[in-house]
Amino acid sequence: MVVFAGQGDARRSMELLWRAGVESRSAPGPKPALSVDLIVGAAIELADAEGMSALSMRAVGERLGRTAMALYTYVPSKTELIDLMCDQVFGDLRDDHDLSGGWRPALVSLAGDLWDFHLRHPWLLQVSYARPVLGPGEFRMQETVLRVLFATGLPAGQVRRLVAALLNVVRGAVQIAAESRLALKETGLSDEDWWRARTSALGELAPDLAERYPHVARLGEESAPPPPAGVSYLEHEARLSFEAGVAVLADGIEAAIACAPRSDTA
Repeated sequence: MVVFAGQGDARRSMELLWRAGVESRSAPGPKPALSVDLIVGAAIELADAEGMSALSMRAVGERLGRTAMALYTYVPSKTELIDLMCDQVFGDLRDDHDLSGGWRPALVSLAGDLWDFHLRHPWLLQVSYARPVLGPGEFRMQETVLRVLFATGLPAGQVRRLVAALLNVVRGAVQIAAESRLALKETGLSDEDWWRARTSALGELAPDLAERYPHVARLGEESAPPPPAGVSYLEHEARLSFEAGVAVLADGIEAAIACAPRSDTA
């Protein structure tokens, strides 16, 4: 399921994202007043725990001990709520990556934070980049990434493309890791058990597999290190792919820096 952000009323959505004129509204009785921040926080907790499919105004209201109708006073619909959720978690990313050792270790550190961030909030992988939310949290995330990439000294045009390249490397790999965790939860079958059952059958049904597909067979000639305890095979492979992708991207940046025209003066 792909979710597109920024689908609500443009003016109202932007007011909520930037908290323009948003105030806490007190309600009678002993229950604490609701607020946009409380609602967004409860929605993030729900999505983190149960996934995007469990998200609804009613479910968020139940977490807060309120009805869905009570939430609509603060957030008009689930559409605006998703915008607010995205922007909130974007704003929680660490932004102090150490550049004293150069841009490359900072880039590796940033990429690792983005990996962990998406595994903490896997529902975010269902929200398309096609429609940004344009809130302060999203701009803060962009500022964090650009701070590291501009340290390469490359011109803004190249840095702009590198932002997309970095996020695509991270998002593509971490999606597999997140889906591996979801597969175990949804099917009750681990990666190892799934592969064991099917490779056994495949060996019987296609005994000449290596001869028919020699390039595929080469992948199995060099065994990968075993996954750490508690980490599935597929998640481990996704992590190794992520690390390789970041390393190759960094190598490419170094090559671009080496080829960049110099402005040395006599």
